Amino acid sequence: MSRTEVTAGRIPVTGVQPVVDCGAHPAKAVVGEDIPVRATVFREGHDRLGATAVLYGPSGEEVQRVRMHEGAPGLDEYRAVLRPAQVGPHALVVEGWSDPYATWHHAATVKIQAGIDVELMLAEGGALFRRAAAEPERSEADRVILERAARGLEDGSRDTAERLTAAEDPELAEVLAARPIREFVSPSPRYPLDVQRALAGRGAWYEFFPRSEGAAYHPESGTWTSGTFTTAAERLPAIARMGFDVVYLPPIHPIGHAHRKGPNNTLTAGPQDPGSPWAIGSEDGGHDAIHPELGTEEDFARFVDRAAELGMEVALDLALQCSPDHPWVREHPEWFTTRVDGSIAYAENPPKKYQDIYPLNFDNDPRGLRRAVLDVVELWIARGVKIFRVDNPHTKPLWFWEWLIAKVHRRHPEVVFLAEAFTRPAMMHALGRVGYQQSYSYFTWRNTRDEIAEYLHEVTAETAAFYRPNFFVNTPDILTEYLQFGGPAAFKIRAVLATMSNPLWGMYSGYELFEHVARPGAEEYIDNEKYEFRPRDYAAAEAEGRSLAPFLTRLNHIRRAHPALQDLQNLTLHRVDNDAILAFSKTRRHRPEGWHAAVGTGAGDGTGTVFPGVPDAAGLVESLPGHADTIIVVVTTDPHNTREATATLDLSALDLRPQDLDAEGRFEVEDLITGSRWQWGEHNYVRLDPHVEPAHVLRVVRRD
Repeated sequence: MSRTEVTAGRIPVTGVQPVVDCGAHPAKAVVGEDIPVRATVFREGHDRLGATAVLYGPSGEEVQRVRMHEGAPGLDEYRAVLRPAQVGPHALVVEGWSDPYATWHHAATVKIQAGIDVELMLAEGGALFRRAAAEPERSEADRVILERAARGLEDGSRDTAERLTAAEDPELAEVLAARPIREFVSPSPRYPLDVQRALAGRGAWYEFFPRSEGAAYHPESGTWTSGTFTTAAERLPAIARMGFDVVYLPPIHPIGHAHRKGPNNTLTAGPQDPGSPWAIGSEDGGHDAIHPELGTEEDFARFVDRAAELGMEVALDLALQCSPDHPWVREHPEWFTTRVDGSIAYAENPPKKYQDIYPLNFDNDPRGLRRAVLDVVELWIARGVKIFRVDNPHTKPLWFWEWLIAKVHRRHPEVVFLAEAFTRPAMMHALGRVGYQQSYSYFTWRNTRDEIAEYLHEVTAETAAFYRPNFFVNTPDILTEYLQFGGPAAFKIRAVLATMSNPLWGMYSGYELFEHVARPGAEEYIDNEKYEFRPRDYAAAEAEGRSLAPFLTRLNHIRRAHPALQDLQNLTLHRVDNDAILAFSKTRRHRPEGWHAAVGTGAGDGTGTVFPGVPDAAGLVESLPGHADTIIVVVTTDPHNTREATATLDLSALDLRPQDLDAEGRFEVEDLITGSRWQWGEHNYVRLDPHVEPAHVLRVVRRD
């Protein structure tokens, strides 16, 4: 018989998660995030076993190990939570091992009660504890406790029951919990885990067009004066006060003249129509240039610096396409698709046509084109941009993104890429696998209770290892029917859902003003800002009570104050007997169960790598010593009618302690929107009027 390679460990470990493509790509995490770990661990026979999740840091050192606990009975599934404390490449290992103490204790309890092999079982227990005491990594304090247990089992002067209690001493239990007796330790392969800075996976985004901020119309001449970076910077304090972390700017480059689009995407533009910022390139330059009406490089630098002073970062649109006037069209025609009549193909997404945009072709000169794009990205990084929102990445080859993102991250690991990919799931997920930290998502079109619940389960429990959604409630291109016809309540409902369910969310300016009128027959705004100036008087709207800004501010402040809302994978859905009301909770423990840092590593004591010049406004707030943070959200999805229901909570998901409960087993909750307080339990009556408040955002009150 020929020899075959043995792949199974002595204690088999299979199905480790989070793992992406068998470890070909790293799973995603952000610093301080709770990462659920799962594995199937089993063995032959009836002896007991255990499992441990181990995290290795960027230098290969062990930084964390957590004893795993069994999940669903009978499935051999073990679970744990790891919490990386450093930025950088990590590795995850699950160790399966034989648990001789649990095996002995079970057998000894059964046999001694039955009067079988009593002295033999007690002697075997004593020998087990003496072997454990001799392990070189044991502390002297551990040895004393283990030796005491051995002597207690071997002490023939005491009765049998008393001798057995020596193996159940609370101090012994603490020793074995911290460092269990392990045999036949069988580690899984090391699987990569990419731990990135907080803004890669947490944050509130605000999109606005700098040219509209401070833009002025002159009726006597019928002309416009564009806003600039200087006037746009005047809007930044208000955005910061609302609690946003990222200011996202559409393209700020020169705009082409050929086939320039007019208002509402019409084919004829007047002399005062500014054109679409996504039609990049003119005689003033291409992707490396700034539109002269917005200002200079120095003006942009001051804008970036002002945002940083206010605790925000600037995200820039990376739109890899060109207007017919872009310098690349003249200098590198091979970077485009030439049709049989000699013309260059413009962009199309039937029935939409973009005659003012030429898409790039990566097949004719892939080396030259990818080098040019890398140069553009490096240039804007040097100008202070650390976050890129990438326009339509699904229309470019996957290999290109894998190459570009890896190349950028080798020199600039702090850089974040958001994929604006509204396409089929396979491509959206693949973009995450090859390096995108964030992606736009289908959240925008999930409106019913069941649609939202199904999608939340998908993104929090099924795809989080490689796909991190950013829940934008609107974009310049997307004004859903729900917002068009739902009234102000619809805007509040979508904001609650986005901010409370996901650590990443975003909005396009005008949302706070309840802008809801669509171009007839389209799912986008009338008088679309992509094609014209659109100055807004935010202050007047707020003074007159016509603004959602105070509500958004409250939601963002709740997010920052509660660590439970800053993780993705800790969401639990709860039952409600009304098909228009959704209930979910998020819980974050002060420290994961079974967690301890590896001795001497200092892991868990700091916030990890600090990137010079990069604020981390979305950094984790950990202000809950000794107990958990739990938020319960109950929200209606009906923006028109009052709804009543009973919400039935899975109490095990709330991490309630005895001291949190009253004599009737109920606990106190505080509504973080209204300030009201109630006593809640497993079954709770709710009544939601969307014209008053469409949601309860409840904090579980902890008792010390």
